[in-house]
Amino acid sequence: MNRYPVWKYAIMVIALIVGFLYTLPNIYGEDYAVQVASLRTDAPIDNALQARVMNVLQSQGITAKSIEIEDGSLRVRLTQQDDQAKARDAIAAVLVPNEDSPAYSVALNLLSRTPAWLRAINAKPMYLGLDLRGGVHFTLQVDMEGALVQRSEAILSGLRSSLREKDIRAGLRRDGQAIEVSLRSPDDATKIRNLVSDTYPDMVPATTPTGPDTLRFVFSPEATARVQEQAIKQNISTLHNRINELGVAEPVIQQAGPNRIVVQLPGVQDVAQAKRLIGRTATLQIRLVDESSEGRAAERGAGPVPFGSEVFEDASGQKVVVQRPVILTGENLLNAQPGFDQQQGNMAVVNLEFDAPGSRIFRDITRANVNKRMAIVLFERGQGMVVTAPVIRQEISGGRVQISGSMTAREATETSVLLRSGALAAPMEIIEEYTIGPSLGKENIERGQNSVIWGMVLIMVFMCVYYMVFGVISSLGLLVNVLLLLAVLSMLQATLTLPGIAALALALGVAIDSNVLINERIREELRAGASPQAAIHAGYERAWATILDSNVTTLIAGFALLAFGHGPVRAFAVVHCLGVLTSMFSAVFFSRGLTNLWYGRRKRLKSIAIGQVWKPAAPSATSTAIANSDLASSESESVSKA
Repeated sequence: MNRYPVWKYAIMVIALIVGFLYTLPNIYGEDYAVQVASLRTDAPIDNALQARVMNVLQSQGITAKSIEIEDGSLRVRLTQQDDQAKARDAIAAVLVPNEDSPAYSVALNLLSRTPAWLRAINAKPMYLGLDLRGGVHFTLQVDMEGALVQRSEAILSGLRSSLREKDIRAGLRRDGQAIEVSLRSPDDATKIRNLVSDTYPDMVPATTPTGPDTLRFVFSPEATARVQEQAIKQNISTLHNRINELGVAEPVIQQAGPNRIVVQLPGVQDVAQAKRLIGRTATLQIRLVDESSEGRAAERGAGPVPFGSEVFEDASGQKVVVQRPVILTGENLLNAQPGFDQQQGNMAVVNLEFDAPGSRIFRDITRANVNKRMAIVLFERGQGMVVTAPVIRQEISGGRVQISGSMTAREATETSVLLRSGALAAPMEIIEEYTIGPSLGKENIERGQNSVIWGMVLIMVFMCVYYMVFGVISSLGLLVNVLLLLAVLSMLQATLTLPGIAALALALGVAIDSNVLINERIREELRAGASPQAAIHAGYERAWATILDSNVTTLIAGFALLAFGHGPVRAFAVVHCLGVLTSMFSAVFFSRGLTNLWYGRRKRLKSIAIGQVWKPAAPSATSTAIANSDLASSESESVSKA
C-alpha cells in the first residue's frame, strides 16, 4: 500500500543530485577583480595585453590570484579588496593615458569562484541584484525633442533625394522639427504635397500659412507619439546591446514613466566607467573620399585639408581625407553580421544590409562614382575612424554591402556589434545616480541569510517536537524544497534581490503548510480508528486535493504580480511562484517517498510516531445521569408552561 516503485526513488535521487550540483556554485562566493574591456577595434584583448597587465601589477607589488582572458575581456582576480582600487588605477594609468580617447575600459568587478568542472556543466551562481551585490544606478531623461529633430533630419535627407529623382527643383531646410520647402514654381506645390503624403505619411502640411512660395510640413500628433515611443524602445535596445553583448555586467534596463529609463549595473562600482559605458554607442557614415589633388596631398601630409572635407585615420593610422556630405548613415542600416569572404582567402568581413531608401541611394552613388573611393566611417564616442575605403568597381544594387580590410575575426565581430547597436534615437542625460558599495550589499546578504536560516531552523524544531518522526520527514522535505528552489533560480540565471529573499522566506511557510495538512489528515484517520498503514495512505491521498487548491490560488496571485508588477514586485513574484512549484514536489512527492521508505516495508505496523493523537474522551456514567436529569427537567418545565 505505502511503497514507491524503484523509478520514483530514482527520480528523487536525480532531483537531489541535480539540485545539489546547481546550488553548489552559490556557495563558492566571489573574488574582487579588475576587468579590462576593449573600446575600439584597434585595441585587442590578447596575450600581449595580458603580459603587459602582469608587468604593471608586479611593478606595483600587487599579487594577483589569476589573470585570464574570458568572454572577450581580461579579468584580473585579486586576493584582497584593498588591492582592487590600487590595481585599477595602475592598469588604467598605462592602458588609458588619454581619458578623452580611451582604447580600453578598466573597471572594478566581482567574479564568481565557481570551479571549471561546474562551469563545464553550465552550473553558475545566481545573479545578485543591486541591493545585494552593490553597483551603480542611473535614471536617464530622454530628450524627446531631440528624437523628433533626428527623425526630421532623416526625412529631410530622404525628401531631398526624392525631389531630385522627380526632377523637382525646390529649396529644403529644417526649422526645428518642421521641414520647409521653398518653391521655385507654384505648379510644384501639389506634386510636393502628394510626394510627402505618399512617401512620408508622418509629415502633414502645417495649419498656419507660411507664404505663397513656401510649404511647411510638421509631424502629425500620432506620428509624434509614435516617434517618442520608438525613441524610448530604441534607446533601451541600444543600451541592452552595448552592455549585454560586451558582457560587462548583468544589467537591469527598463522604462520608468513616459520619458525615463532606469539602468542598474550590479557589481560595477566605478561610476565614471559606467557613464562611459552607457554613453558609448557607434554609428555608421558612408562618404566619398576626396580624390582631388589637394585631398591626396593632405593624406600624404603635404598640405592642408581642402575646404568641404575632413580627415580621419584608419585602423593602421593612415590618414584618409573624406568629403563632408554624408551619403548614408546608420539609420538606413537593417543588419550587420560578421563573416568570411572565401574568394579572398577566408578574410574576415562585415556584411551590411540597408533598407529600401538606403539601397536606392547606394545604387545611385556607386553608379555615378565608379573607380572612385568610398569611405565607411565608424563614429564612436564622437570620434570617427575609417573602417575601410574601397574603390568602387561597379554599381552595387540590392542593398547588401561587404566591409573588408585588415580585420581579424574578433574585430569583425566587434564592429558588427557596434553597428547593430546603432546610435541613440534621442539624446539622454543622467538626472539621478547613486552607488551601493559592496560592503552594504554584503550586509544585506548576511541579514537575508540569517532570516531565512533562523526561520527554517525554528520551523524544523517545531515540526520535530510536535510531529516527531513525521516532523523529521517534513523538515527533510523543507530542506529539499530550499535546495531545489535555489537550483532552479541558478539554472534560470535569475537575479536575486532583497524582495527575492523575502519570497524565499515565505516559500518556507508555504512548503511546511502542505506537510502540516498531511500530518493532521493522518491524525484524523488514526482518531477514526484506521490502521497506521491505512491512515498514512489516506492522509496523503485526501490531503492532496486541499494542497493543490491552496497552491493554485497562491499561484494565481503570483502570476498576477508577474503580469502587472515590475522591479522589486516582479522579483518577489518570480521566487514566490517557483517556491510554490518546488514545494508541491518536496512536500508531497518527496516526503511521501521518505515516509514509504521508513514505514512502507513494515507489514505489521502497530503505531507511528506522529505526536499526540487527541481522541475525544468517552462520557462517564455520572455525566450521563446528570445530562438525562437536565433533559427531563427541561421537558417537564416546557409541559407545565404549555
